Amino acid sequence: MPKDRKAFLLRTSPKVMAAVERLAAAEFRSVNAQVEVLIREALGRRGRQIDEDLPGTDET
Repeated sequence: MPKDRKAFLLRTSPKVMAAVERLAAAEFRSVNAQVEVLIREALGRRGRQIDEDLPGTDET
């Protein structure tokens, strides 16, 4: 695991996990990347912007 990433355990319901897995597959992402995207989107909606770019989402 790269040094700039922090690992953590996530416990969630099977239905939530299944929904995330379906969304990740539909958007051609890993479940891990999809969870990060969802967290970043939620933070943005709450006014908490992240300074760094999300890997794999070049918007040029």
